[in-house]
Amino acid sequence: MSGHSKFANIKHKKEKNDAAKGKIFTIIGRELAVAVKEGGPDPANNSRLRDVIAKAKANNMPNDTIDRGIKKAAGDASAVNYEYVSYEGYGPSGIAIIVDALTDNKNRTAANVRNAFTKGSGSVGTQGCVSYMFDKKGQIIVAKEEYDKDADELMMLALDAGADDFNEEEDSFEILTDPDVFGEVRQALEDAGVAMVDAEVTMIPQNWVELTDEEDIKKLQRTLDLLDEDDDVQQVYHNWDE
Repeated sequence: MSGHSKFANIKHKKEKNDAAKGKIFTIIGRELAVAVKEGGPDPANNSRLRDVIAKAKANNMPNDTIDRGIKKAAGDASAVNYEYVSYEGYGPSGIAIIVDALTDNKNRTAANVRNAFTKGSGSVGTQGCVSYMFDKKGQIIVAKEEYDKDADELMMLALDAGADDFNEEEDSFEILTDPDVFGEVRQALEDAGVAMVDAEVTMIPQNWVELTDEEDIKKLQRTLDLLDEDDDVQQVYHNWDE
């Protein structure tokens, strides 16, 4: 589980940085809009919306902001329609990168993503060229500082709800699920009063790649920074062992 543990820690830190810059609210706002348009504004009847709301709360998005986003998506027929698009490619030394985006202009997004890869001396590949190196999993992170009960109790709660795996890290617990039961496991934890710092379906690399060349590290970081600055980009997954 060391790879999963490493991934969870990196992801947790990255999302906290994103939250400080405000981008995470933009990301979640678009996800709320898509979830409402696809399944309606009532989270009781829309499991995807429930999951996005949980993600929003885990990232400290105010309840009134969440409510406004849902109402806007439900009541504005002329609201922007976002499409999911995904890109796969390579960074320096063959680092595998997957980019998920929500966009109202696929040509703009494709150009921006390609530019980010090019400036980092990487290249965009065909669909499927690197995704086989990742496992799609539901991932839930529980901070130890926010959970004062026994770790075994949390593990049994998660496994009984359908989780595949449980890992204890230095400062948190990681719960992994099949994507199809992620919502059920997250709901079970929420019903039990467990605070989650992160909860979403993600891509976890099967193997990590180390970079030792400083120039390669700078180039890859350039690509990741450009992608991070793009409002269309929702998530970036890679197998760089930072």
